[in-house]
Amino acid sequence: MDLILTPNIADPDGFYARLILAHEGLSDDESAALNARLILVLANQIGDADILKTALETARMKG
Repeated sequence: MDLILTPNIADPDGFYARLILAHEGLSDDESAALNARLILVLANQIGDADILKTALETARMKG
């Protein structure tokens, strides 16, 4: 399964700004919990187990 690894967001700077704003005023633990919830929401949106497996493997290799 091939993932889209090139920029694919219409307004990446705007999304980044909203992401940072969502973390404003949160503790480290609260920020980590927000990230976890966001990942689960986006994973649910994707919905395909093979794509999610490949995404996890790719993210692990990139880190």
